[in-house]
Amino acid sequence: MAPKGKVGTKGKKQIYEENTTTLKFYTRVILGANAIFTAVNLLLFYSSSTFWTWLLLMFALAVYMGSYRSMSAMAKPVFAEDGSLLDGGIDLNMEQGMSEHLKDVILLTAIVQVLSTISSYFWYLWLLAPTRALYLLWLNFLGPWCTAENPSAPEEVNEKKQRRQERRQMKRF
Repeated sequence: MAPKGKVGTKGKKQIYEENTTTLKFYTRVILGANAIFTAVNLLLFYSSSTFWTWLLLMFALAVYMGSYRSMSAMAKPVFAEDGSLLDGGIDLNMEQGMSEHLKDVILLTAIVQVLSTISSYFWYLWLLAPTRALYLLWLNFLGPWCTAENPSAPEEVNEKKQRRQERRQMKRF
């Protein structure tokens, strides 16, 4: 059952603590995926590693850095001179927020990176990110804009209704 009443809000301190925990978790995900990838490719399959293996690793690192730095910038707290917390930053665990998409990108990159130790064809799973971005673009911006009704149409309908009402009133009198 859904809870009744108003949805509870989080305080500044709770947001700050949750953001810190979230950033630590994603740091561990990034470090773990890179540790597995480099261990497998440096220790086990170094002789079969190609230029593309290392180029894709650099791209993954760039994606990690960009996503993580964006998340940490959004979650940056503001402290007063006496050390008290003025603002906990943007809630990284908020649903339907930009941080949700950044977390998805980090997780997708980590999964693709670890799976690519099995086969390099798993790198193609990275195409899911632009596909999802295009889907969200269509769903939130392009679709409603393309399917929006012409604003002049309701005015015509209102004019027709108004004429009918005037005729009915004229018949009554």
